[in-house]
Amino acid sequence: MTQHFAGSERYAVELANAQSRRHEVCMLMPASEASSGTSAWAFRLDPAVKQVPIGGWKLSWPGRIRRELDRWGPDVAHAHLSVACKALGAWRSAALRVATLHIAYKPQQHQQLDALIAIAPWQLQTLPAAMVSTSAAIANWSAPPPSQAGARQRLRSSLGLQDSDWLVGTLGRAERSKGWDVLIDAFAQAAVPNSRLVLVGGGKDWSRLRKKAPPTVVMPGFTDEPQNWLAAFDLFVSAARSEPFGLVFLEAMHEQLPILATATEGAKFLGESFGLPLVTIDSVASLSESLRQAGSLRPPRRQHPLDRFNAQQQTARIEAFYKEQLAVKGRSIK
Repeated sequence: MTQHFAGSERYAVELANAQSRRHEVCMLMPASEASSGTSAWAFRLDPAVKQVPIGGWKLSWPGRIRRELDRWGPDVAHAHLSVACKALGAWRSAALRVATLHIAYKPQQHQQLDALIAIAPWQLQTLPAAMVSTSAAIANWSAPPPSQAGARQRLRSSLGLQDSDWLVGTLGRAERSKGWDVLIDAFAQAAVPNSRLVLVGGGKDWSRLRKKAPPTVVMPGFTDEPQNWLAAFDLFVSAARSEPFGLVFLEAMHEQLPILATATEGAKFLGESFGLPLVTIDSVASLSESLRQAGSLRPPRRQHPLDRFNAQQQTARIEAFYKEQLAVKGRSIK
């Protein structure tokens, strides 16, 4: 239950779509996301997924969620992020109440639930001992559509770039945790010849960062063609201060991009194939030096190992986890 669309929301939508092929699935979402706009959740959901918009005052959402769950009577209720987790924690039902740890374990959100799914192994180490036996690490997945034919040339031409120009880019939300302010300063200090920086995505800090960045930094805002932008890049950079997993890493890996990233937990988990050493978090000097070195090397595209992040495999593991935890409660999926 959030009002923007990023990695956590994409996970929830893709999981619901996959499960709807075998089960009756209902998605409870903010009323604002039930519109027909291309940035809304509803636009991305399979028609087989029943959609229930939750409107009104946000403080009333937990109660509304529980009433909808009572009305529907699911075998499994799967929460994503704060409001939904708190609503499930206070819901008394024989159903399995499970949540995915998209960020980190928080007692006020998760301690009352029956089971937890970690998207990276490091999260299991943060759990209280009592919850370890009812938790599992099941990694995120990504199956993005391939970039469109000619997208690289189209987008690069729109920036006035030549084939020999080096395009450094990032993709995500414009907020402090993503470190765009550090990336802007580091790129300016690196001063790599024949290079440009593109920051793709919207968010609460977009206007402030647009004022901070020089005009040569391209900031197109929210995009509905992320894979096309990744195809246009020559290097993907994450300057994040915090990244529990980093779905965007998988998307960049699908485009075979070399990846330069700060040493977040997600980058440590996924970074074996990035092709470049991890960078100190929140350090303009460290990122600038790494950009300068990468600019001199111009690392080529590379094949990344992605077998363990297969969408069908991971969603099947989640369903198996449901069944295991329902058995603990003496129940099964209908």
